[in-house]
Amino acid sequence: MTEPLLENRDYTIIAAKTAPKAFAPPGFSNRWIAAHDAILALVTQCEALDPDGITLYISAQNHPAGSFKQYKQVTSDKLAALFEANYPPENLNLLDGLQTALNDYFVRRAAGQTKPNGEIIIVLIDGEPSDRMAIVKTIVNATQKLEHPQELGIGFAQVGDDLITRGFLTSLDEDLRSTANAKFDIVKTQALAEIDSGWLSEFLLDIIRG
Repeated sequence: MTEPLLENRDYTIIAAKTAPKAFAPPGFSNRWIAAHDAILALVTQCEALDPDGITLYISAQNHPAGSFKQYKQVTSDKLAALFEANYPPENLNLLDGLQTALNDYFVRRAAGQTKPNGEIIIVLIDGEPSDRMAIVKTIVNATQKLEHPQELGIGFAQVGDDLITRGFLTSLDEDLRSTANAKFDIVKTQALAEIDSGWLSEFLLDIIRG
C-alpha cells in the first residue's frame, strides 16, 4: 500500500554529475556506473508515484542556458540515453539546477498547476559544490515561502563516498533550522549506497518528514 503523503505529488531529479579530474581518487570515474542500478530503482519508484513522468535536470558541459539541462515528463526507460547524451562538467554549479527547480515549483504553485501534496526534489550529487553558502541561502529562502512543512522536500543522495561532500550534506541535514533560520526542516541526506532498494518509499517519506 502506498503512503498517501507520497501520492498526488510531483517528483524532480537533479543529476549533479561531474567529470573526473586529472588526479581523481581511485574509483571516482566509475562512481555513477556503479550507482546505475540504485539510481534506476529510485527513478522507477518516483515514476510510479508520478505517472505523468518526472522532471529531470542533468549537469551538462558548455550548456548555453546554464550548467543543467531540463527534461520534462521523463520515464525510467529514457534515463540511460539522457545520461549518455550529456557530458558532465569538471566543476559543478549546483545552485543553477536547484534554483531553477525551486523557481519552477513556486511559479507552478502560483498558477495552480502543482499537485495537492506538493513536490519532492532529489539531488544526486558526487562532489562538494562550489557554491555551498548560496545553496544554503536558497533552501532557507524556499522554506519561507512554504505553507506547511510537508509541501516540499529536498533529498540529497550522495553518489560515491567523498568525505568532504558527506560533511556538507550532513550540515544541510542537521543545521538548517538551528544555524540558518530555516522555517522548516525540508532536507534529508543519505549516501545512495545506503538506501535499500526495498525501502525507497521510506527514504522518500523521510525527505518530507524532515
